[in-house]
Amino acid sequence: MVDRVKDAFKAQALLAPLNLDVRVDGGTAFVTGSVPTDKYASLVKVVASGIDGVKDVDTSGLIAAAQTPAAQAAPTAPTASVDMTADSGTPVQASDPTAPDSSTHAYDDAQADQIVAQALAEHSRIAKGVWNAIKADGELKDDPIDVMQSGSSIILTGAVDSEHELHLAANLARSIDGVTAVDASGLKVAGGAKELTKEKAPDGDTVYTIQSGDNLSSVALKYFGDAGKYRDIAHYNNISDPDLIKVGQQIRIPG
Repeated sequence: MVDRVKDAFKAQALLAPLNLDVRVDGGTAFVTGSVPTDKYASLVKVVASGIDGVKDVDTSGLIAAAQTPAAQAAPTAPTASVDMTADSGTPVQASDPTAPDSSTHAYDDAQADQIVAQALAEHSRIAKGVWNAIKADGELKDDPIDVMQSGSSIILTGAVDSEHELHLAANLARSIDGVTAVDASGLKVAGGAKELTKEKAPDGDTVYTIQSGDNLSSVALKYFGDAGKYRDIAHYNNISDPDLIKVGQQIRIPG
């Protein structure tokens, strides 16, 4: 889950350059680091809340600069996302209306707060609208879906049970006012996606019990869609020999 929260920060133009630290415990994301002004805390909370499994966000560890240096460079917007859904037509580039003008080289505290407030309003209206729509849908509400926003583009990652649910999630995202593009390339179709959510531990990891016929390659394929990631699972669980696992053994899958 930590990596997913960090990915959400990277997708947000104002948060991407800050390299904030994240720790997750009991469903609470603890975010620490330095931010230009205290207004960033609200933006951090709303962005992290779009990650499935994050129940609360603690920003008490954020340190706001006493004064924004006049020569501080304005954050640069990340590369615009592209609509990669299976039913998309011509790819649509999405600009970031909340990012500072590329010709701006510095800004003061008041300007910084105004920029953050605009980003917060846009993120709350767009990403939160998509999140609420997904959680209100009977077919999608229990799927492990993360909602991220880059400019006015929505990025969906996680898993769904079927192609139908994938298209449903993408179409719901498109239906939200202000969304200009939807990238659902990170949304994988995995039978039993809802069951995977039930296996989540409080820290966002998945606790999996080895079944008869399992090997780490098959487990990696199930959770990551890539059998080659068995090495990552072995390393994460301090398993020196990936071939030596036992039925009934519990392992953790990184969140």
